[in-house]
Amino acid sequence: MSILLVTSSPRGNASHSTRIATEFAEKLVAADPSATLVVRDLVANPLPHIDADYASGIYTPVEARTQRQAEVVGVSDAALEELFAADTVILATGFINFNISSTLKSWVDHVARSGKSFSYGENGPKGLVTGKKVYIVLASGGIYSEGAAVQMDHAIPYLRSVLGFIGMTDVDVIRIEGVGMGPDAVTAALAKATAKVDAVVAATQQIAVAA
Repeated sequence: MSILLVTSSPRGNASHSTRIATEFAEKLVAADPSATLVVRDLVANPLPHIDADYASGIYTPVEARTQRQAEVVGVSDAALEELFAADTVILATGFINFNISSTLKSWVDHVARSGKSFSYGENGPKGLVTGKKVYIVLASGGIYSEGAAVQMDHAIPYLRSVLGFIGMTDVDVIRIEGVGMGPDAVTAALAKATAKVDAVVAATQQIAVAA
């Protein structure tokens, strides 16, 4: 099993999403000695926002690209190679202004690419990144999975939509919510997320044994 872990919270070591997602990936590796882990830290190494050179470069033949076009398209190519090589993808983000972090949005912009991760045909768009299991680890100060604030959660609906568009439809969400509601709420949120992670890891081990 090949695992791709993408972290994006600007909070560094204080980030709940990064902590839980990293522990999740490490537990999956520990459960499967043959597993490999690739980590893309979008805070330590942020991807550039797409610009005019990227927008023109992806439609320019390789041999005709300017140096700048080659550089920015190369960034996209590398991110896509990591994605296609992975069997399991873990995306970690904080809930920032009701959506995902801008660093994760840049990653999405680089991997959601016509002719690479999706194509258009007579029957409409077709996702090309298939056969993968995706986990979204989302930390939020409030509660957005239920109640009146559900309508303000643009992070999970967006990620499900764009991931599904490029072919990744098997998506589970691990929420760490209510962390802005005091120390007890943080403890409870982390415990709940860890329990879900452990359940996934246990199920993965059972599948491996059965195989």
